[in-house]
Parts: sequence; C-alpha cells; structure tokens
Amino acid sequence: MPVDVEVQTPRSAQRDLLLQRIHAAEQSKGISADAVYDAVVQTIESLDLKGVVLDYGAGVGNLTRRLIALERFEAVFAADIMAQPQDLQGAHWIAQDLNCPVEGYENAFDVVVAAEVIEHLENPRLVVRELSRMVRPGGTVIVTTPNNESWRSLVAFLVRGHYAAFGDLSYPAHITALLRKDFTRICSEAKLSAPTFSFAHHGGIPGKPSLSWQKISLGLLGGMRYSDTLLVVARKPL
Repeated sequence: MPVDVEVQTPRSAQRDLLLQRIHAAEQSKGISADAVYDAVVQTIESLDLKGVVLDYGAGVGNLTRRLIALERFEAVFAADIMAQPQDLQGAHWIAQDLNCPVEGYENAFDVVVAAEVIEHLENPRLVVRELSRMVRPGGTVIVTTPNNESWRSLVAFLVRGHYAAFGDLSYPAHITALLRKDFTRICSEAKLSAPTFSFAHHGGIPGKPSLSWQKISLGLLGGMRYSDTLLVVARKPL
C-alpha cells in the first residue's frame, strides 16, 4: 500500500530550523552570570580596550548595558537572534541568527565580545572565523564559554558521561563543548593570534554547584580547576 510521506520544502525546513534555534536561545533566557560579565569588563579595562565594540550574542542586553556604562567605547553594537529589548538604549542592534554569517561589518569593530555564546551555536569554527572577519586588524576578540576542565566538569564527565554544563537540563541551549586546545587550534585556523586564557573567579563544587569553591575557601581557590567559566582573548594581527 502507498504510504503518505510528509515532504518538507526547503523553505519550510529552513523555517523549522530557525524556530528550533529561537527556542534554544529562549531556553537560556538570554542572560549569563554576573561573574561572566565581571570577567569580561575586567579584561576590557586591564587591556584598555576602546573604539567600537560588538556584543556578539547579546541576548537580553545585560552585557551590552555594561559596555555602554563603561563610557570607553565610541559606539556599541549588539547582535542576537532574539528581539532587541525595548528598554535597551544606546546600542545599534543587529537582528541575526548567529549560526549564519553576519552580512557586512568586515573589519568594523575594534573589540568583539562573544560571552557565553559559542556553546549555543552549531559550528564553533564558523563563529571564530566570523569574529576574526568582523574585528579590525590589531583588534581584540574576547570569548567566554563553560570551563570544561574544572573539577566540577571533569567529575561530571567521569560520573555521567558529559561535561557539567552539557547535561539534559542545558540542552538544547548548550550544544558545543570546547576545551583550551580547541580554541588554540580554531584561533590559528581563523588567522588570530595564539589565545591567552583566564578564568572567572566563581566555580561550583561537584554535586552542589550553588556552593562555590571561592566561598568555602574564603576566596583562596581560583583558576582553571575552580572556575565555571573559561575566558579566551586573541588579537587579529596588523
């Protein structure tokens, strides 16, 4: 007997994929932890970064607002698949599915920040190539992502078979887990400088992530094994 088969047109398949990506973005609520924003701001200030900045994957604009409040950038741009927050003032919004290339903006920014974004996207190499394309020669790329080399994440991998930030509760928001070695390779492929790595000063302990290493050690424990967040900095050669 003939079987009815539902055939998707390219347009309907593309629409369904876009809706899937929007759903994944909404699951994350478009926000990150304050410790992540603090680490980004501290990096910007310590490197004395200025000029034009792009918040790549801005979500609801929490980091964008902090970039504006720094009053060190000539202009602040923000890009995301989510709609521009109605109360966000002072930023140029780019409505964009970041799984796809951002048209234009070649060599447009002095600083590009992708805070807790790359793990949400399907192709990390495309992402870093995009960041490299959009930043000006001599400019700086800052990326943060879950730190999969912390004690908490390594214990989760051994016990459950996945990194701490990539379990079922984090899916489909978190889909791409990366290590420092991956970033070293990807930055080289994207013609960026060898990256430097640092870590946000906050990390949950295995089994009780609401309790941080920093709290139980009175702030003494930090660095790679005791942080939930990896921060990557690379420059585009002149």
